[in-house]
Amino acid sequence: MKKRKGIAAAFVLPFLLFFVLFWLAPFLYGIWMSLSKYSLITGYGGFRGLENYIKILFSDSMYHKSFVLGLKNTVIFVLCTTPILTFGSLALALLLDRLPERLKGIFRTIYFASYSVSVTAVAAVFVWLMKGNGGYFNNMLMNLGILQKPVPWLEQQPFVWIALTVATVWWTIGYNMMLFVNALNDIDYNLYEASAIDGAGFWVQLRYIIMPNIKNIFYFVLMTTIIASFNVYGQPRLMTKGGPGETTKPLIMMITSTIMDRNDLGVGSAMTVLMGIVIVLCSIGQYYLTKEKDNLV
Repeated sequence: MKKRKGIAAAFVLPFLLFFVLFWLAPFLYGIWMSLSKYSLITGYGGFRGLENYIKILFSDSMYHKSFVLGLKNTVIFVLCTTPILTFGSLALALLLDRLPERLKGIFRTIYFASYSVSVTAVAAVFVWLMKGNGGYFNNMLMNLGILQKPVPWLEQQPFVWIALTVATVWWTIGYNMMLFVNALNDIDYNLYEASAIDGAGFWVQLRYIIMPNIKNIFYFVLMTTIIASFNVYGQPRLMTKGGPGETTKPLIMMITSTIMDRNDLGVGSAMTVLMGIVIVLCSIGQYYLTKEKDNLV
């Protein structure tokens, strides 16, 4: 018995070691930095307690304005992308599920292929497509007579949010779709046949068969999409550089600017902790909402 416990511990030990080294230790160190005065140049400058958090949340400082604006921009991005990435991917999965077997593999590959592309390549392609002057979309629409003048997709609001949403959806919708496809494959086909005999159409099957069987995956996709959207950085950084002005500068870009440009690692760490708290609160809220729905069902 002791030998078996020793073997089990040997298998678990590498995971615990990497967990402590690459997650727990940086996490605790980040909290310590958020409570301190810290600079990339001079290093540790003394313990501040909650001063950094007060400066971010309750003062009229530039850090407060940066945090509020970054959080606002991030929430806008989440609201723009999450519904499409959740319900749109489900719709694609339902369409694929009804294709002939010989075509399913082809369309799965087509929709999922974009997810394997790096964010740098995605941003470069969409900058070329949606550039205000000389962009492919504007040239095509003007040649067709649909537009009289170029649309400033990357230069003016609200078009910039549309461009970022389109790029993000094209890039990541295939991953969510594959999760839904796998969930749909696990539904017993006999349920469809029995409901069809009773006269149930697609919408009845969707409500009483499909959604109850894939609800766990649906909530998982919803939550992971929200978290991923909260962590957006590459698309606005590469496509718009946070512009026009700072209207598309997400919270992570504000944190990076605080650390690198303003040389304040303590306040930047405090912003990161607050961002983590916001994400955790969203996760807890989603958990209780879905738990309540499960009880109602």
